[in-house]
Amino acid sequence: MSGITRAEVAHLAKLARLTIDDEHLDHYAEQLNVIIESVARVSEVAGDDVPATSHPLPLINVMRADVQRPGLTNAEALSNAPAQEQGRFRVPRILDEE
Repeated sequence: MSGITRAEVAHLAKLARLTIDDEHLDHYAEQLNVIIESVARVSEVAGDDVPATSHPLPLINVMRADVQRPGLTNAEALSNAPAQEQGRFRVPRILDEE
């Protein structure tokens, strides 16, 4: 596999609108090459006999049953509200919109 050149790093930097000094181009090219080689090594490990998975262990749904239970009445919900209006919580206006 061919490595990333400093010209390619400069081109990528231009596309990303980044300013990179000439002295750093070689350094970033080396780092990108290490990343690409690492990804290539991981790709080599995964064989055709290994199924693709998103999690190493199977996921189990641990949610409880959806059982309807009585909630607060409107009066109970508003009993400790600092301000209420027309059976609803009244909150300070944050936008100048109607």
